[in-house]
Parts: sequence; C-alpha cells; structure tokens
Amino acid sequence: MGIEIYYVIAGMLILFAIFDLVVGVTNDAVNFLNSSIGSKAAPFLTIIIIASLGILAGVTFSGGMMEVARKGIFHPEFFTMPELLTIFLAVMITDILLLDLFNTHGLPTSTTVSIVFELLGAAVALSFLKIMAQTSNGLGLWDYINTAKAMAIVGGILLSIVVAFASGAIMQFISRMIFTFDYEERLKRYGALWGGMAMTAITFFILVKGSKGATFMDAQTVTWIKGNSLAIMAGIFVVSAVIFQILLSIFRVNILKLIVLVGTFALAMAFAANDLVNFIGVPLAGLNAFQNALASADPMNVTMEALSKKVQSQTSIMLIAGTIMVITLWISKKARTVTETEISLGQQDEGMERFESVWLSRRIVNLFDSLFNSVRTLTPHAVRKAIAARITPKSETVHVAIKEKPHFDLIRASVNLMVASAVVSFATSLKLPLSTTYVTFMVAMGSSFSDQAWGRESAVYRITGVLTVVGGWFMTALIAFVVSFIAANIIYHFNLPGIICLMAFVGFMIWKNKKRHEGHEKTKEEMNIFHLEKVEDFQESVSKTFDHLAYQLRGIRESFVITFDALFEEDLESLRAQRKKTKQFQMGTNIIIANIFKVLRLLQREENEVSYNYYQIIRRLQKLSDGHRDTVIRCTMHVANRHKGLLPAQIEELKEIKKIILYILEQVEMAFSKKNIVDCHHIGAQFHYLRELVDDYNANQIERIREESSKTRLSIMFYAISGNCVMMAKQTVKLLEIFNEAFPLDDPQKACK
Repeated sequence: MGIEIYYVIAGMLILFAIFDLVVGVTNDAVNFLNSSIGSKAAPFLTIIIIASLGILAGVTFSGGMMEVARKGIFHPEFFTMPELLTIFLAVMITDILLLDLFNTHGLPTSTTVSIVFELLGAAVALSFLKIMAQTSNGLGLWDYINTAKAMAIVGGILLSIVVAFASGAIMQFISRMIFTFDYEERLKRYGALWGGMAMTAITFFILVKGSKGATFMDAQTVTWIKGNSLAIMAGIFVVSAVIFQILLSIFRVNILKLIVLVGTFALAMAFAANDLVNFIGVPLAGLNAFQNALASADPMNVTMEALSKKVQSQTSIMLIAGTIMVITLWISKKARTVTETEISLGQQDEGMERFESVWLSRRIVNLFDSLFNSVRTLTPHAVRKAIAARITPKSETVHVAIKEKPHFDLIRASVNLMVASAVVSFATSLKLPLSTTYVTFMVAMGSSFSDQAWGRESAVYRITGVLTVVGGWFMTALIAFVVSFIAANIIYHFNLPGIICLMAFVGFMIWKNKKRHEGHEKTKEEMNIFHLEKVEDFQESVSKTFDHLAYQLRGIRESFVITFDALFEEDLESLRAQRKKTKQFQMGTNIIIANIFKVLRLLQREENEVSYNYYQIIRRLQKLSDGHRDTVIRCTMHVANRHKGLLPAQIEELKEIKKIILYILEQVEMAFSKKNIVDCHHIGAQFHYLRELVDDYNANQIERIREESSKTRLSIMFYAISGNCVMMAKQTVKLLEIFNEAFPLDDPQKACK
C-alpha cells in the first residue's frame, strides 16, 4: 500500500475513537450507576448529572494510562508505521464489534481486558509475519511482545474476582450486623464514624487513581500526595466524621444518600481516568505513529522508537472525549440494559429473574447449602438467634409502590462503593492490574450474597447470571485475541479490499445487534405491561388483572394462528420463532400470578373474604399456558425431525378446530379488555360444540390408524393438539365465568352457565 492509504487509516482511527467512546461508555456505565440507581439514592436525573461531572473530571486524570496503548503490550521500536497502523486498525475494529455485542445482550465486560488482548492478538499476528519474513536479526516473539504485562493482567483478573467478591460479602455482613436493615436509629448514634470511613475510602480512591495520570499535576505534587497518603486519609476521616455528625444532629440529613452520590462521582471519575485509554488510546497512538513517520525521511520503513518515549496528553483532547462520553451516558438505551443486568442480580426481593438455572448453579447452591447447614449445627443457638435478629430483612408493607421501592437499601449501596474504591486503591498502590468492571460487579454480587438477596427462591438464578457474566469476561479475552489476530492478517495480506470487507462486516454486525436489541426492548416493554405498579385499590387491581389476562389471551391466539399455519405448510422457521416466544408467555403467566398474590395479600390486609375464584384463576391460567406451550413444542419437534406431514383430512379437521378455539379466545379476550360480555352463553355453546367435534375427529383418526394411513408419531401429535385445544377452551370459559362473578352483569341471561 502507498502512503496515501495510511491517511485514510488515520482518519478511520479518529472515527473509530468516537464510536468506541460510545460503545465503551454504554458498557461501563454500570460501574458507577449501579449503586445509586439500585438504591434510589436520588432522582435519576440527579444521578446522571453527578456521574457526568465525574466523567469530565476523570478524563483530565487519564494522561498516564495512554502509555499502555503505545508501549504496554508490545515494543514499538521493532515495528514500522504501516505495521503499527495495521495493528491499531485491527484492534479498533475488534473492540467495536466485541463491546457492541456484549452491550446488546446487556452483559458488562471489561474494556481494559478487551483492549489489552486485542492489542496482544494483532501484535502477535504482525510479529509472526515479521519473524517468518526475517533473515538475519534473529528476534523471537518474546522480543516483540511484552509477555510479562499480559500475564500480569490475567493474574490480576483472577485475583480481583475472588478478592472483590469476598471483600464485598465480609464488609456487608459486618455493616449489616452493626446497622441491621432498620438502620435509621443506629445511624444517628455512630453513623458519622461509619460515614467517615466510607468517605476516606472513596476520596482516597480519587487521589490514588487520579493523581498519577493527571494532565494538570506536576511530578512534585504527585510525589507529595503519595508520601503523605496516611495523613491525607486521617484528615479526610476526621473532617468527614465531623461534617456528618453535624448533618445528622442538626440538619437531620440522610448522610447515606450523600455518601452514595459522592461515591458515584468518584467511580465515574475513576472510570474516565482509568478506561479512557481503552477508547481513544489506540487511535491517539496511531496518529502519533503516523505523525512521527511523516516527519522522517523514510516514513514507510522507519521504526517507531518515538512511541517508547513519554508523551504528554493534551487536556483539550481529553475533555472532548469526556464530552462525547457524557452525551452517550444521557442518550444510550443499551447503557440502561447493562445496568439493569447487574441491578437485577443484586435486588433484595425476589422477582422475575432474567437467567434460568443451570446444572452448575444448582450444584453450587447445594454445596453452599450443605456447608451452611454444617456451620449452623456447630454454632450455638443463642449466637444464631442473635445474628439472625440483626441480618433478617424487615418486612415491608404491602401498599409500597413498586416503582418507588429500591432494589436494595442505602447501606448496601454505600458498602458497594466503599469496598470497590478500597480494593481498586489497594491494588493500584501495589501496581496490580485489574478491571474496574470486574471489581465493582463482584463487590456488588458479594454484598448481595451476604445480604441474603440470594435466597432459596432466587439463588440458582442469580448464580447462573453471575456465571454468565464471569464466563463472558474470559470469553472477552479469547474472542478479542482471536478476532484481532484474524483482522490484522486480513488487513496485512489484502490491504484496501480487506479493510473494505472488514468495514462492511462491522456495519452489518452493528445493524444486526441494533435490531436484536430493539427486539429485546420490545419484549421487555411487553413484560412491563403485566406488572402492577401499585397494589392499593382492590377493584382497580382486579380490573388490571383481567386487562393482563386479555393481553395474554391475545398473544396466545396470535401465536396459534402462526403455529397452525406453519404446521400445515411445514414451515420450520416460523415454528421455531413461536417456540422461542413460549418462554415469554410463561413469564407473562408468572407475572400475572404474582400480581394475583399481591391482590390476595391486599384482601387479607383489608380483612376482606378471599374468594376461591382467585386461586382458580391461577390454576386455569397455568393450564392454558401449558397447553399452548405443549402444542407449539410438539408441532416444532415434529417438523424439525422431518416426520411425515399431516394428511389432507387431518389438515381440514385441525382447521375447523383452529377456527373454534381462536373464536373462543378472541371473544373472551374482548370481554376482559372491554369489561363487557356479549352473548356469553354462545361462547359456552362453542366450547361444547368443539368437544363434540373433537370426539368425532378422534373417531376418524382411529379409522386412519386401522388403515395405517396415519403413522404413530403423526397420530400422537394429532391427538395431543386436539386434546390441548379442548383443554384450553375449557380453561378459557372457566376464566370467563370467574370474570362474570368479578364484574356482575345487568342481564343474567348472558351468563355462561
């Protein structure tokens, strides 16, 4: 390639820097938003403003971290400008693909680990090419690559995961023993001392993480801060404790909210200071290499010793990058998705879980259950009773609005921030590489575990979620290395055509991930329709429940239309799409049932007589959902296994069954949604007609079996579908009868009896 193409690559690196800032902030916003959003320490707008200020402050502290991209993973003096730009372009392409993929699925990963292993993969690719082409210099891979740095990062990952989880769990247990869940009174007594400790850890975190790479601090100031760190910490503790005591005693301020907000600022600042290099470090290094090459007599062949030297970063560039990060934080929907993943895994109350249980999570739960049972038997009863009294969550009143209830309290939120700050500060002082994402996530998981948020009803699901996220972290390193290695080879061997193909692939994957995320958002919105925001007014709650039932019936009806038609036409793709949706219908059913339990608790609180009909709704709805799922799965598996298709006679009979079941579902759906029943007796008559029709069709099927025109598997499926339709029609009519009692009719003749 001529020198001209490298002008294009340099421009692409700038564009990639902007885009990487967007996907990077989307991924890492969870680090500093989780505690404040989960505990509802302040309105969302206030939290975002504070985080934005932290980011803008943090980018001015990120100068020292830029050295990692230039010389932290490989030795630039052994590479020429074209080789380095090939490495950097491969890294940016891979980084955007990888982070956008994780963001789409709402999984937080480490931008530090991704950028390091992308640099490693691309550098190894170019190093191998240089080694194969060399004739006399005798350099090996270890001469090109900084292998010690890469191994240190891997060790830091493993260590940070264990230390962060254990630290979060232990500190949360101690904090809960001190303050309990009913912490207001105890906070007045010794909350100032505890707040002083928290502020010491959090603010020291700012200084330790920030001063080293600050673009506006000279070396003398940094040295003074390090030399007087103990005195600084003591001063912060005393001043903070005094201020907090004044706020508590005189102004009656909830100091925990202040601690959480300051911690949010600190973590946002640390994120920007530590992770900005992950987004713009590589493009800046590429531009630096390009400028140095152009200044030489032989730009295509001069080696890049200049990148080994320290380069002072410009504060203006850092602030521009920070502004882009802040804008992304305000407008990114994917950032909300990633944040919701961590919050849902740490919420105190049981609810709809995002992850299913797997065998490994069940084994882990069984192991810890056996371990705790053994410890419990060895612990004196009096000690167990005293501990349980302090760490058992207090019961909430039923009328608390779901929207306003935090996922966890301010004690845990402040512990999350304090421990994360302390762990990162301690590791930084020891020059141990780690990921802010890993530390904040595992601290949050450790504190939620210690707080008994992982109870028997939710433990397997939460552990599955943690295993999924942690597994994704290790996959990040592997995927980053492999994809970057391949991309570097493509760019090196195919030059401009290779770059064009890679760019086209990047565009396609981003578009595909965007569509997938929109689908996830739509599904989430549909699930949110079912949630009762408040359970205060009994009659309104009952009305809402039947609205949700109408929505569920409509979904089942629409699914049946597609399923039957796809079965007749043997359209496997459509059947598989409907099978994926069965999980959504099951989730909707579970949410409606949970809402009914809320209504029942409300009735019990108001000392009203609980009608047996509400338990009947649960039973009927479960059977209805199970019948739909069984039908869809049977149809899908039959076509997927390439069994013989339905006979023409069977298709005609199932079409008649389909017409009646869809009619019943539609009529009941309309009754529920409009709160008005029209000719309910006719709906009951349709059910009886369907049952008689299925009896006749079953007799016809027996004749087909005798004639051997219908094979065994085909006969089994036919009987199952027709039987499910009868069962579902019966449950739907029963739901209508319950509705009829909940909303009495003016005309008794319209009853379903």
